[in-house]
Amino acid sequence: MARGRKPLLAELHAHTTWSDGILTPGELVDLYGRAGFDVLAITDHVVRSEVGCHVRAETFRDYLAQIDAEAERARTQHGMLVLPGVELTVENSDPRRAGHAVAVGLREFVSVDGGLEAALGDARAAGAALIAVHPYSLEAASASIRGTAWFADNPERAAEVVDRFELFNREEGFDWVAQRRLRFVATGDFHVPEHLFSWKTLLACDRDERAVIEKLRSGDSCALMRIAARRIAA
Repeated sequence: MARGRKPLLAELHAHTTWSDGILTPGELVDLYGRAGFDVLAITDHVVRSEVGCHVRAETFRDYLAQIDAEAERARTQHGMLVLPGVELTVENSDPRRAGHAVAVGLREFVSVDGGLEAALGDARAAGAALIAVHPYSLEAASASIRGTAWFADNPERAAEVVDRFELFNREEGFDWVAQRRLRFVATGDFHVPEHLFSWKTLLACDRDERAVIEKLRSGDSCALMRIAARRIAA
């Protein structure tokens, strides 16, 4: 990090009413902007096409346009960078075949109909930074409603197909990520306002979309910070 540069406080995993969040993109921008964040990635779910909900191929252009409109407002009103993205959501009754990843900076629709690895490859080719989210061990996934153990069950392959792993998702930690010394971040996996208060990531880069994506895709380490309610209220 350059001497004197203040790291950017970033939320890299957040949902709106485009999927299962309770705030609109505008409401989300204002919440994070007023809280003093520098970077916000909006990452609503993309699921298999037969499910028929969340962000879809036919709605992606409108989704992106709304995020870009809010990004301009965020820049002028809050001095905050807003990036588009999605959460590539592959569900399976077998946790070893289920995994979710956020694609930060994605500006082309990517389907998950062909499976997780195919979607990750398409998102990377489109220029997104990829983060494995709530990457449970098989034991923990079996007890979780998310049931996402593909990354932990395939750690060598996972390290090739994503750029970062969540070490913390809100307050929940994933020890195996640290034990393998994988590149990590922390996110709030925002759905409701209370999720603002959790572990976040500090990025040592310019407040620019390309710079943030390059930072996440790099081998550089990132610092983490836990946001407490009293800090925001001060």
